Amino acid sequence: MTGPLDGFRVLDLSSVVLGPFATQVLGDLGAEVIKIESPEGDTTRSTGPGRSPGMAALFMGVNRNKRSVVLDLKRAAARDALWRLIDGADVFLHSIRPQKLARLGFGHESVCGRNPRIVYAGLHGYRVDGPYGGQPAYDDVIQGRSGSADLMARLVGEPRYMPTIMADKTCALVAAYAVIAALLARERTGSGQFVEIPMFETMAAFNLTEHIYGHAFDPAEAEMGYPRVLVPWRRPYPTADGYICMLAYTDEQWRRFWREVGRPELIDDPRFDTLASRSDNIDEVYRIAGECLKDRSSAEWAAVFGRLEIPAAPVTTLEGLMRDPHLDAVGFFHRLAHPSEGGVVLTDPPVRFSENEAGIRRLQPRLGEHSAEVLEEAGLDEDEIAALFAAGASVDGRAQGE
Repeated sequence: MTGPLDGFRVLDLSSVVLGPFATQVLGDLGAEVIKIESPEGDTTRSTGPGRSPGMAALFMGVNRNKRSVVLDLKRAAARDALWRLIDGADVFLHSIRPQKLARLGFGHESVCGRNPRIVYAGLHGYRVDGPYGGQPAYDDVIQGRSGSADLMARLVGEPRYMPTIMADKTCALVAAYAVIAALLARERTGSGQFVEIPMFETMAAFNLTEHIYGHAFDPAEAEMGYPRVLVPWRRPYPTADGYICMLAYTDEQWRRFWREVGRPELIDDPRFDTLASRSDNIDEVYRIAGECLKDRSSAEWAAVFGRLEIPAAPVTTLEGLMRDPHLDAVGFFHRLAHPSEGGVVLTDPPVRFSENEAGIRRLQPRLGEHSAEVLEEAGLDEDEIAALFAAGASVDGRAQGE
């Protein structure tokens, strides 16, 4: 089974979620991903429940389809070994602060100078040429600075974080497509390049896609913030026995809805008769719709909306996703036997290809599990590899699973 990125080798010097999720996507698409870790390992190896040291839940979620190599880059011998790996790599990706990595000798000028075909992907908190350049950044910090916490404040009255590591995961997907675009450019030109993926600018652009709103014009035509998603009544609607999510959107969908709920007079109401008028009165539209849904069960409404061809779905819990009949039918969950961790559950790569299948080719690696084999592939001989292990510049993790 080979994916569309089969044949590309990625060196992953990232940690936590942003970089590892990006490289997991590349690995799912067929790239060979080599995870470079310090002797202490990625911090997520200790985050959440686990069955053995260094294999905790958060690590398991973002590190399939990779091999693990330990290199202590504070040691010259490990830096020399990394240069050997760079010589044969297509992508060098990191989430280390750029000034710190430059002090180790692996800034983009040095790496691209050594291997002109390499795509060097720097996952930074901020663009390096601005006043925030080089500052540390994590998901919570970027959610605050990029307007995400302010969007929550507009709904609940105080700034809050989204209950998911949204900035990390969004920026990871942007990083994956940026790397793929740079590889495509290299195939056309023969030259690699430096690609900067800054979290702050990425999330600012993400949030302002719709929320720039009236400020899309100069001078502004209205306030910032897309009203439809910020009104209090945009929420799952209570039913007789639970909740349902429904979004009538087109004029015809609303006409069907008003007839069904016995409010045909609202079809020609000038507040609601067109998309533009509904946008101006969106909270009232949603309030009235919510009042109309209280007397039937969620299942009854699901059947009604199916008949009316109005998009709708029940509120599904996280636990409910594991029992979802559609996800079961499409084989979304993989229950596999991990060599050291026993039974594990993984989600399927969501994108399908008709000719080059994305998939799970390799389960999550133990720390340093592949140090010896990858260093040997890079041209180091048995004595050089043994010296790296003896000096603590690398770790041989093969014995951990035996």
